[in-house]
Amino acid sequence: MAGSQIERVFSLLESLAGDPQGVPMQTLAEQLEIPKSATHRLLAELIRLGYVRQNPENLRYHLSTRLVALGFRYLAGSGADIVQPVLDRLARETGELVRLGVTQGERQVWIAKSQGARSGLRYDPDMGRDAPLFYTASGHAWLACMSDAQALSLVERQAAQLPADVGPNAPRSNIELLERLRMAREQGYAWVEESSAVGTSAIAAVVRHPLNGRVIGVLSIAGPSARMPGARLHELAPTLLEYAQELSAASQASELFS
Repeated sequence: MAGSQIERVFSLLESLAGDPQGVPMQTLAEQLEIPKSATHRLLAELIRLGYVRQNPENLRYHLSTRLVALGFRYLAGSGADIVQPVLDRLARETGELVRLGVTQGERQVWIAKSQGARSGLRYDPDMGRDAPLFYTASGHAWLACMSDAQALSLVERQAAQLPADVGPNAPRSNIELLERLRMAREQGYAWVEESSAVGTSAIAAVVRHPLNGRVIGVLSIAGPSARMPGARLHELAPTLLEYAQELSAASQASELFS
């Protein structure tokens, strides 16, 4: 990649964030499309500043906890204390994983969660990831608020290939995706069964700005398909929509949605 020095730095940090096992310098250089010498200088500066560390045994590079600490400091003063109790109540009521994603430009990022399942099967993906738009309930809920042309354009720009372990019911074409979006528009929420992964189901609804109706986030409930077959997903829909409205009303008091 070309780009400015700061763009390279953030691309490097994002690459490290995607692999907790650490990344070799050669791999980082290839991802950044810059010489190893330039990659080494970036890494050395980030190590000096405390944002990156190197494993002395395998020489792989990792993020330090400094960025995590920055994230928690931001969340502590951004209104997370308003949002989290809402997620916790919904998780207790449903007994499943509840996630909140916020829309940022062309991205939807999962930023908060609450786990309702205390035993048995648990579905618990990492926070901070972009929600894949093509095959997740969260992605479909957001895309359904757009025109078909806008939705397909955004999916194309996300340019993410279907992972090898995607579920058997994931859309396999734009036509299939548009049919999912049509159903989501009719119902007012999106749902998937074994789409993002084998054995998992989810339902999602958008959170809108209370004054202008703009989509500012997506609230979802996810869990094992054994506990959340299609009938159960639709039973949960009124509760999900009620909580999405509550988050909408609270959103003006939280910087998470700004």
